[in-house]
Formats: sequence, C-alpha cells, structure tokens
Amino acid sequence: MPAGRPDAGAPNPTPPDPAAAVVYDFRRPTTLAREHARVLELAFETFARQWGTQLTAKIRVMSQVTLESVQMQSYDDYVAGLPPATTMVLCEAEGHGARAVIQFPAADALNWVSHMLGSPTTTHAPERKYTRIEQTLVRGLMDEALEDLHYSLGALLQQQLAVVGIHHNSQFAQAATKSEIVIAAWLRVRVGERSTLASVAVPADMLLPQLGETNPRTPVENAAELLTEAIAGVPVDVALALGPSSVTPGMILNLAVGDVLPLPHPVHRPFELSVDGRRLGTAAAGTRSGRIAAVVVSTEESLS
Repeated sequence: MPAGRPDAGAPNPTPPDPAAAVVYDFRRPTTLAREHARVLELAFETFARQWGTQLTAKIRVMSQVTLESVQMQSYDDYVAGLPPATTMVLCEAEGHGARAVIQFPAADALNWVSHMLGSPTTTHAPERKYTRIEQTLVRGLMDEALEDLHYSLGALLQQQLAVVGIHHNSQFAQAATKSEIVIAAWLRVRVGERSTLASVAVPADMLLPQLGETNPRTPVENAAELLTEAIAGVPVDVALALGPSSVTPGMILNLAVGDVLPLPHPVHRPFELSVDGRRLGTAAAGTRSGRIAAVVVSTEESLS
C-alpha cells in the first residue's frame, strides 16, 4: 500500500482489511451480500476515476484516485478507524436523519488549495482548521465531488446530497448515531507525488433498498429457525463401514498380495452408519437403480 511522505501531516486512517478475520456480532449484522458488494465496488470505482479527473482539472496538478475497499460497518466502527484531527465534510439529504461524510486529512486539502492558488510546489501544512477562504475553496471542491458521486452511484443514490458543514474532529462530527450502519468506501488519493487516504461514508439505508430484494440485514428474531433451516441443507459425507480391527505395525509392514486380515465384524451384523466419524446407527448393504445402497436397520438418538 503506498504511503504519504513522513512530513505530510497527521497519519492516514487505516482501511479495514477485507481478508482479516473479525468478530461478527449477530445482533448487528454488517455483512454485504456478494452481489451487493460488487455493484457498490463498481460504482465507487467510477466515482474514484471521476473525482481524480475533477481534482486534476481544478488544482492543475496530475491527480489519481483509486478505490481500496468497500465495507458495511457501524458509524462508530467507521469513526474509530479515523484520526481524531481530520476533515469531515457532512452532506445532508432531505428527509434523512443520518448524514453522509467525505473525509480526508486537512493537511492534504491545504496542499490542494495551495495548488489552486498558483503554488507550483507541494506544501506540507500542519493539520489545522481552514481559514474562511480555504473553507470556501474546499467546499467548492466538495460540491463538485458530490456531483461526481451522484453520477457514479446513479439509481443507487436517489436522495440529493448537499454539503451542510465541515468539521475538523472525527469524534465530534456526529454525522449519525453510533449504531447507524454505513457503506464506507476507502480511497487512495494521489496528487502529484503526495498520497493520502480518504473515505466516503453513506448511510446504508440510502443505498441498500435500491440493491434488490436480497437484504443482508435480516431481522434476528427467528435466528434459530433460520440457522436450523440453513444447516439442514448442508451436504455431509455418510460412511457405511465394518467394525474396526486392531493390528500391529508388524502385520501392516509384512502385508503382501493375497494375505487375509480377519475382521471382528460378524457376517450377520449390519454395517455401521456414520457421519464424520459419529455413529448414527446401522445399515445393510443393498442396491437401488443399479447402484450399491444402504438400507437403514437402526438409528441411535445420541451423537456423543
């Protein structure tokens, strides 16, 4: 993963690793269905290209934005992955309580502003609040970024988003409640030789209804019933075997073609029926439709 220069200001947030194992809370499902994740990835990849083109045109420095990952998580978990001092652009949709967020380090935004005002070199400003002029310029960039976001998400984002404020502390931005589920896209923004990590968080309720009937946020009231139903359809290997026989290593090492190993299984006794080494009962050998089959003779209640 490319990193910004050491003197580029505050440390970049770290996006969630899609391959990392995490504890799953069944009381608060935050898993995207595979088909949903792919649709969102394509949409945010389009936004990344559009935003990179817009930055190049506005600040007159070659810029590139690439998508690193898309995650569905609680707003509390999203904010926990951000540095305390960072730019949080809050974007509101009419009739919706939670707000979307565009986040990036203020130090990098000040570098963008410096280029917009004619500076040919990369500046390394500290992480600080914007002046009134700087905030106006940054807000103008965000207004155009929102246009790119609406174009890229298309029918997925039906509400019109508008910038309503800029905050400089991720803990106090209060874009949504802690338990609100958001779709967070992590983006690598490269302007000239300087690279940083930005993110876009959109309330899941704004996007998921347009993704189709398959909704991963299933109510958990009937979790036991759903789990039982799912397990009942899992394929398992069933084995039909003779009773085991104990032999010495010497007997195994001296085996030759034609040798006979006596087994303790009586010829009149049915075979043992088991699943994954657990005995289920007994069955006799038979045939069905030209294939060998097992006729269940008895079953056992205990699987211990």
